[in-house]
Amino acid sequence: MNIKQLEVLRTLLATGSTIATAKAMGLSQSGVSRLLAQLESDLALTLFARDKGRLIPTPEATILARDAENVLLAVDRMSGHAEDLRNGASGPETVRIGLPSSMWENFAPAMLLDYIAAFPGVRIETFFETTTAINKLVEERTIDLGFLRMEGEVGPGIVVDKVASGQSVCVIPKGHPLAELEEITPKHLRNVPLILIGRQRPNRMALDQAFKRAGVKQLVKIETHTNSSACSYVAHGLGVTIISSFYANLYRHLPVVHRPFVPRSTQEFGLARADGVPLSIAAQALSDALKKQILLSQNSE
Repeated sequence: MNIKQLEVLRTLLATGSTIATAKAMGLSQSGVSRLLAQLESDLALTLFARDKGRLIPTPEATILARDAENVLLAVDRMSGHAEDLRNGASGPETVRIGLPSSMWENFAPAMLLDYIAAFPGVRIETFFETTTAINKLVEERTIDLGFLRMEGEVGPGIVVDKVASGQSVCVIPKGHPLAELEEITPKHLRNVPLILIGRQRPNRMALDQAFKRAGVKQLVKIETHTNSSACSYVAHGLGVTIISSFYANLYRHLPVVHRPFVPRSTQEFGLARADGVPLSIAAQALSDALKKQILLSQNSE
């Protein structure tokens, strides 16, 4: 017994003839007769009496037609729900994503503009945290996705797909004498006010070691904990900072310039999710929106 047979039963009861049923369903008359015969065989019941070419429904057909109608209505509902899921009109009530704090100002709103239009029935919850915190949120399945810097081992039950990379750059106010240089070394930064990020974090510790090896004492004027604040401080002439080009590119609208920092170092960024747990259509679409916005933010002039 299959859906097409049930549709034939419903339509035959409504039209009373195989010719009309064939026309309504886009089938041949012989096809309708074959489906009806198969249904009667599957049920081991006679559903229609044949009288001079006419089909007369038996009492059993009338009773079973109600069940057939309920099944077909359920199939229609399921098909409609599946279409809503594909088109974003329905889906998980909330999709949760973790992002670094430096992405709240411009990146996140731009990422969500087209996504919200495509998935109007989905609520988005954004968590702006450190890499360590985002890792933990994914591990605990508090969030569906987490964008983070790839540092050392990830938590158990987490898979991270690399989606971006950057290199260390010195962010300098426009018009600053250092902007005339093609690249910046620790020696160029002797006695220059510095705005540094993330004390005791791996990348900051590596930066401190680079200055130490060069024999340059850092003149740290401001300690901060977001790339966005560091770039804003630079734009106001409070000093220079050294961050990943990935984040520096998010703030090219500010009156600052970027110069490669030597010794060179590369940072990799990934999208974390729970291992072995497929993303919903809505969550996968948000992942795709994030990747698209990364390309735009890193390539736009």
